[in-house]
Amino acid sequence: MLEQRIEQHFIDSADLKYQVAQILSKPIAAAVQALLACVTGGAKVLACGNGGCAALAQHFATSFVGRFERERPELAALALAADSTMLAGEPTEQSFSTMFARQVRALGNSGDVLLVMSITGNCANLQQAIEAAHEREMVVVGLSGRDGGQMAHLMRDTDIHIHVPHERSARILEIQMLALHCMCDAVDAQLLGEQEETA
Repeated sequence: MLEQRIEQHFIDSADLKYQVAQILSKPIAAAVQALLACVTGGAKVLACGNGGCAALAQHFATSFVGRFERERPELAALALAADSTMLAGEPTEQSFSTMFARQVRALGNSGDVLLVMSITGNCANLQQAIEAAHEREMVVVGLSGRDGGQMAHLMRDTDIHIHVPHERSARILEIQMLALHCMCDAVDAQLLGEQEETA
């Protein structure tokens, strides 16, 4: 019984990946172009999210600053949720809702990209971060699930929305991580050329 439940997770995850591959390839490719314009122009990526999405933001920043699958020069990226002093400083409901927006206004510039990730697209602190990025004339790459939430309404024509139309948080996070891996791989391929796949 337990093994069947585990197998079903693998099956459901694989099924969803097949279903959304064609739908998401276009916005992911657009996100790659935005990231390339950003890093080749000497700008940076600011990444943020809450909970599991915060972990994805850190994973993305590590892949950009460090490396994804092969050696290359460092690319400028910063995970906003990784600053524990910012998160713990004067913890109030107001400071939580503005914590990412304050960092975006302090660190963001025109030419930078805000990479924002959410399961629902309805987190107030992420909505305010998007608005702050627009104030700074940054491009926003937003990843969301379910119906897209408020994030979908905040996106401008120059922004990119990668929306996973699914209800389960685990499945949404799996697709979001895959989307980030696609972005990192494509940026590397564009900067360094294609690489032979190894087993």
